[in-house]
Amino acid sequence: MQFGMPTLIEIKSLEACAALCRKLGLAFVELNMNLPEYQADKLDVIKFREIADEYDIYFTIHFDENLNPCDFNERVAAAYTETAIRTIDNAKQLSIPILNMHLNPGVWFTLPDKRVSLFDEYESEYMQKLNAFRDTCTAAIGDSDILICVENCGDFGDKPYLQKSLELLLQSPAFTLTFDVGHNAGASYSDEPTIMEYADRLVHFHIHDASGRSNHLTLGEGDVDLKKYLDLAIAHDCRAVIEVKTVYGLQKSVEWLKARGRL
Repeated sequence: MQFGMPTLIEIKSLEACAALCRKLGLAFVELNMNLPEYQADKLDVIKFREIADEYDIYFTIHFDENLNPCDFNERVAAAYTETAIRTIDNAKQLSIPILNMHLNPGVWFTLPDKRVSLFDEYESEYMQKLNAFRDTCTAAIGDSDILICVENCGDFGDKPYLQKSLELLLQSPAFTLTFDVGHNAGASYSDEPTIMEYADRLVHFHIHDASGRSNHLTLGEGDVDLKKYLDLAIAHDCRAVIEVKTVYGLQKSVEWLKARGRL
C-alpha cells in the first residue's frame, strides 16, 4: 500500500515538499489547488516532472474545494469546468493517476423552520449540469489511466441529493471514490453506509484521526479505528494520503504507521 502526504501550509516550495516526502519514505505528494502555487494555469509541467524524477515520487491532485461546475451562473460553472479540463491535461503530462474532488453542497436558504438547499430545490437544473460535467471530464480523460475520486465530506448522510450526485458520477468509469475516514468519523460515521454501497469503486483514502468534531488529528491521537480502515484500503488496493496539516503531525503519523508495520 502506498502512502502520500498533503501539501502543507508550512512548506511553500514544491521541492521542499518532495524532499520531505522522500525523507519520510512516502510515495507521493497530493497537490492542493486551493493554494495559489498549484493553480492549473501555474503548473510548470517540466519543472514538476524534474522534481518528481529527482526525488523518485509522484503527484496526485486535490481540486479546489470551491470547485462548482453546477453553479447556476453559466460563466462561473464554465470556468470551473475549464479548470478541471486543464487539470486533466496537466495530469496526463505528469502521469498523475488521481484527481480528488469534493461535491460542492451549494447555497442554502435558511427559513424559519428549516434550511433549504438550492441544489435540492432546483434538482433538475443541478443534475443536468453535473451530468454535463461528468461527460466532459470523461471525454477529456479518454483512454488515459486518470481517475477522478469523489471524497466524502461528512454530508452524505444528511444530504440525499449528494447521494444522487455520487450515483450519477459513478455511472462513468472515470469517476471513483475517496474515503476520508476522519470526515466520516466527524459526522458520526454517517458517510460510511453510502461509501460501502460503492465499496468496489474505492481507489483512494484520506487517513487522519478524529475525536468528536475535531478532524485531521495525528494518527493515534483520536478515536478512529484506524486499523479497520487501513485494512479496508489494503483490501481494495487503494493508496492513501496521511491528511494531517503540520509537518510535526505528519512525522508523528509516519512513526505511528511504521511502529505497526504499515509503512
